[in-house]
Amino acid sequence: MSAPFTRMDVEALRAQTPGTHGTVHFNHASASLPSSATLRAITDHLEREATHGPMEAGAAAADEADQARTLAAALLNAQPDEIALTGGTSQGWGTAFAAMGEWRAGERILVGRHEWGGNLAAMYLAARRNGVSIDVIPSDVSGAVDPEALAAMLDERVRLIALTWLPANGGLINPAEAIGKVARRHRIPYFIDAAQAVGQLPVDVARIGCDVLSTACRKALRGPRGTGLLYVRRDFLHRLTPPLVDRYSAPIDAHGAPILREDAGRFESAETSVALRCGLANALREALTIGVPDIRARIDHLATRLREQLSEIPSVTLLDDGVERSGLVAFNAAGRDAHRLQSELATRGISIGVSGVPYTPLDMQARKLNQVARASVSYLNDESEINHLVDTLRALMR
Repeated sequence: MSAPFTRMDVEALRAQTPGTHGTVHFNHASASLPSSATLRAITDHLEREATHGPMEAGAAAADEADQARTLAAALLNAQPDEIALTGGTSQGWGTAFAAMGEWRAGERILVGRHEWGGNLAAMYLAARRNGVSIDVIPSDVSGAVDPEALAAMLDERVRLIALTWLPANGGLINPAEAIGKVARRHRIPYFIDAAQAVGQLPVDVARIGCDVLSTACRKALRGPRGTGLLYVRRDFLHRLTPPLVDRYSAPIDAHGAPILREDAGRFESAETSVALRCGLANALREALTIGVPDIRARIDHLATRLREQLSEIPSVTLLDDGVERSGLVAFNAAGRDAHRLQSELATRGISIGVSGVPYTPLDMQARKLNQVARASVSYLNDESEINHLVDTLRALMR
């Protein structure tokens, strides 16, 4: 598909996406709408399981299911042996974090202000048990994590730098590559939560310089819920021992000893949904065929238009920090609880999201926000849907 998207391109993609026919979906940051082909890839395999038996069907579809790993590697500019297929961002990120082993009193973890609450929960538990400190990297004037401030914080006690690339509560895009240069220069492990980034932005793990990157596939990639990708840099893998293994991730050898896999498969399990992996393979193939740079351009165009129109509603306040921004448009409407607003829009066939303090507690507390409404766009959205959302908000706020 050539860039930019033509009207015919968008209409064709929408025709292949059942969800666009019955709802105006602005909740892609939570979960996007799968294509008919992705749905068929899942249901076709479930039919094979029902008619031939799950194990037999799984063996027959093994090559197709494993295509997800190869396609994900192409998407991230990684090698297939650096990719683990997981159940989602938190599972991948948390398992890799736990695999770092025991922490020692006095060690430090540095995080951006926008870190995902689930990641913070895992870090806080480790810190509480072991006397580890978690320090927040200052943000620059735009609200983004400041690489220079990070460099000034470093000492020999820092064992991990963690960054949520695109926060869940706003359109900010953090400078992942600049943070990576600092981490590599000082040889400090660098974890990225890319839940909102993969499928929306071009991602090159070699340029970013991360050791671990985790994402969910239900968002911009439009994959099935319950699927995720975990990238682990090949040279970093030997430093990670997963806390939970099985016959797939650490098979027993002839001497009765468990042998950890020498690839990212050490973070996978023998028990998995082949049907979901077949669906994921299709979703990844579609993203690569369309082209992520084109997807990024389309989303940026739509999100910019939505921000411009929302800014013209006097009772609406935009809440997006940063200079470079994503397709997640955060706002609040004066005098309206965000959950109530979400419900009111839902009764009119429009879906948006809501982000509360537990999603990004450090940033929400720093900005004195209790909740934000989120209208997140996809390349599937069109200008008429933006107009409909804005007009409906105007009517509700009268």
